Amino acid sequence: MVRVGADPALLVETEEQGQLRAVLRDLLGEDPRGDDDQRLWQRLAGEIGVHGLVVPEKYGGSGYTFAELAVVLQEMGRVVCPAPLLTTVVLAGYALLDSGDQRACERWLPGIASGGLTATVAGILHPADVTAERGPDGWVLRGEADFVPDGEGSGLLLVMARAPDGERVFACEPDDATCERTARRVLDPTRRQALVRLRGAPAEPVTEPGRTSEVIDGVLDAGRVAVAAEHVGGSAHALDAVLTHVTQRTQFGRAIGSFQAVKHRLADLLVEVEGARSASAYASACLAGRAAELPVAASAAAVACTGAYRLATTEYVQLHGGIGFTWEHSAHRYLRRARADEALFGTADDHRLRLAGLLGLTGRTG
Repeated sequence: MVRVGADPALLVETEEQGQLRAVLRDLLGEDPRGDDDQRLWQRLAGEIGVHGLVVPEKYGGSGYTFAELAVVLQEMGRVVCPAPLLTTVVLAGYALLDSGDQRACERWLPGIASGGLTATVAGILHPADVTAERGPDGWVLRGEADFVPDGEGSGLLLVMARAPDGERVFACEPDDATCERTARRVLDPTRRQALVRLRGAPAEPVTEPGRTSEVIDGVLDAGRVAVAAEHVGGSAHALDAVLTHVTQRTQFGRAIGSFQAVKHRLADLLVEVEGARSASAYASACLAGRAAELPVAASAAAVACTGAYRLATTEYVQLHGGIGFTWEHSAHRYLRRARADEALFGTADDHRLRLAGLLGLTGRTG
């Protein structure tokens, strides 16, 4: 069911969500860089149940909404956590949920909810050359998809492929014999990507040709809202770190934060971060309530949060002076994430054009 307008109740953080945030901040603070990815992944699943938050109870999840998952994404964004939550729970999870294929949901969602299965999508974020054909034992996939997020280690690939009856999404459990996966060197090493070559890989369709476009659009909007939440968390961290630094760093016998030029920059940054927080909250509420305004809210959040994160990370580096440019300081990790994410689901200009079309502004002058 699609709701008109976001439920106002979803815009306010509940006491339970606040407790979830506190627990996550403590856990992620123990290993902020995710040096032991697998251990962190299992703790997020076993101790907190993060992976199953938006998975319905009948598939082994908790049956909450995206409003709870948004809290998790913000906290993971604060530490630039490399865990594949975006790909597994948001992209692959919503692709399965929205596919309408109950058998596929029953087969793979319990593994996602428990943390035992990692998953991703291929050929959805970036164009791919993959075809599906019927073999003697069922469907097989041939071709390649590049820059697949978390593609090297995922146990399940949801692949967009051309079938004889039209484009469809296929579920593939990759094996070494029919699937070659090569890690790509990318700007942001915490957002891993891979080249995936499929050579007769067994697969099963999870969407019907007539619904594939609808499912893909939903997955992309879910991804945009998720990344916006991550960017809010990252921007908030950058602002906090800069405030701490400028109150402690002194020049000419006074804290550099007392200089008017620095105050102006911090004021501008605060305005941007708060605007991004509001846009992200509304988009998260729309996704949680399946509101009809989700496409508009998702693109608006993408524009606001991408811009805020770019500014926040730029100031993070610059206001830390020379140390902000060193590999040992954490600022570069946030800067890399911000720059790499700018085109993950379309650039800000792409979203402005999309908003113009969605709002009926295309072709207007004046």
